[in-house]
Amino acid sequence: MADIQRYILEILSQIGSFLWGIPMILLLFGTHLFLTFKTGGIQRYMGKAIKMTLKSSSAGGDISNFSALMVAMAATVGTGNIIGVGTAIALGGPGAVFWCWLTGVFGIATKYAEALLSVKYRYKTSDGTMIGGPMVVIERALKMKWLAVFFCVATICAAFGIGNMTQANSVSTLMQENFGVSTYVTGTLMALLVGLVTMGGIKWLSRVCEIFVPFMAFIYMVGCLAILVVNFAWLDDAVLLIVKSAFSTQAVGGGFVGGGIMVAMRYGMSRGLFSNESGLGSAPIVSAAAKTDNAVKQALVASSATFWDTVIICALTGIVLVSSVLAYPDIDFSDGAILTSMAFGKLHGWGNGLLTIALLSFVFSTILGWSYYAERCVEHLGGKRVLVYFRIIWMMAVFVGCVAKLDLVWVFSDCANALMAIPNIVSLLLLSGVVASETSKYLSSDRIDEYDPTIEH
Repeated sequence: MADIQRYILEILSQIGSFLWGIPMILLLFGTHLFLTFKTGGIQRYMGKAIKMTLKSSSAGGDISNFSALMVAMAATVGTGNIIGVGTAIALGGPGAVFWCWLTGVFGIATKYAEALLSVKYRYKTSDGTMIGGPMVVIERALKMKWLAVFFCVATICAAFGIGNMTQANSVSTLMQENFGVSTYVTGTLMALLVGLVTMGGIKWLSRVCEIFVPFMAFIYMVGCLAILVVNFAWLDDAVLLIVKSAFSTQAVGGGFVGGGIMVAMRYGMSRGLFSNESGLGSAPIVSAAAKTDNAVKQALVASSATFWDTVIICALTGIVLVSSVLAYPDIDFSDGAILTSMAFGKLHGWGNGLLTIALLSFVFSTILGWSYYAERCVEHLGGKRVLVYFRIIWMMAVFVGCVAKLDLVWVFSDCANALMAIPNIVSLLLLSGVVASETSKYLSSDRIDEYDPTIEH
């Protein structure tokens, strides 16, 4: 049996390496660049997008703009921001931070396009629930139901893996190693808490995320800023090293490893794409639930998630880690998984405690966010009657994730993530003209507050 598992793991690892290889990175980043061009540089409206986040609307939808953004960020901001940036630096050198940051800058356009299409083509169920996302866009705009089903299946698989079991496992491992808490105790408590929130539906889930997400982001950023204050003398050197390494043909400075520009690009972009999820098609599922009468307006709000996730938080993490390695030569930067922990450990007495709280918050919120993505796909395929069974299975998966070894689940999840990205990118490219037309219609003439009759209400 063990031999069979190893064989399956090896096969899935090879498939995952292929799916997340250079072609996928180029496809995603190329889509970011293409949509930036098609939207006329939508990034320049980030100020307007952030202001719109707090504006309420009485239009059709399930939750407010702010709630939709918080649910999306609950699923997006997580271990990728803490551990992902560390592994990018360990494998690609400090220059990887720059390329990770750049995927966020251009990824704003893709997140915008995803949300715009999802709101434009969303539909209302018989009980008034709004359902949208790439599966709806593919089915209603492209008339490719088989591809929509494929996206739903891939999203559900990815949700149970990267959005549930692997996240729960990281919490149980952390609690056992740091505090001696049994994985079974952690699993039981986690499953009950997740069930308590998800059984209340999107409105209860969004209320929890409204409180949880700002709190977890605040806690983590306080720790980062404290480290930057301590490392103030090394900040200039750290930023210069990041930029210099990003364009160097060989490894440079501070004893860092890395094979030059191509290696820095590969690991920086891959970790950035994985962190902000622009192009995967997950976040626009919750954007479709927002109360809005204008697809462009909600798309702008949704795109700000990538700004906060990668342009701000990932960049902040990167500068913290590089400056810490320069300030403390005893830090072993070859193990990216613990690099952030070592940096926070320099805040004697409270650094690792604060990081633990942030990580626990990130993981719990990620499980909540991905539960909504999977729910909408399940409901789109089987109707509302199957949701109660899905939520029970979701709770059980949290418990299993806490107590089981998940090597196969990790690799399978990576494959599922890539498979959900492909149909989403196909729809974005084929419908880029619609995105460009809607953007020009409302932004070029400053008609952003006008009612959009093309949206279902």
